[in-house]
Amino acid sequence: MSSPKVRRLVKLLSRLPGVGEKTAQRYVLWLLTAEEALAREMGAELASLRDELGPCERCGNVAEIHDGRAVCDVCGDSKRDGKLLCVVARVHDLMAIERAGSMRGRYFVLGRLLSPLEGIGPEDLPLDRLRARIRDDGVTEVIVATPPSVDGEATALLLKRELGSLGVAVTRIASGVPHGGDLEFADPITMGRALAGRQRL
Repeated sequence: MSSPKVRRLVKLLSRLPGVGEKTAQRYVLWLLTAEEALAREMGAELASLRDELGPCERCGNVAEIHDGRAVCDVCGDSKRDGKLLCVVARVHDLMAIERAGSMRGRYFVLGRLLSPLEGIGPEDLPLDRLRARIRDDGVTEVIVATPPSVDGEATALLLKRELGSLGVAVTRIASGVPHGGDLEFADPITMGRALAGRQRL
């Protein structure tokens, strides 16, 4: 019978995506037997995580908080093309595109996809913020990089309709990412080709 402390830690760790009870138990036991400094450093980093990191106030990417403001490295990079804006569903997708090294513009994270089955409608997406970003930055092209799933395609069509009146070119990443798949798991070559072969919606 494990101690209540171990059971609590296993329960907490097993709430992480892709971590079951057995894996969580292995993590706890490993941390107990690993070098003490490592466990303490990991604990300190986790304890300060929400105080030091937050969503970027411009795009929604992960950003370090300085003086009460959170602006990510991409938005803070003056060498980026501010007229090119890539719209993604999640931060995971942004990171996958960044790994490919093919995107020299900036990003906007929706945070979710249009999904009538889950009760997520157009009013639940940050469309007003997206329109304001396009106008304020003088964006000329919006790349829609939502996943090639039913919800991703529905969101892409919604964006085409909602942004069409702003006078920007609305393009869609090309095929190459498997249908029904997540951008998070696409390899850099596939992601690079998908961006290079984007088409007007």
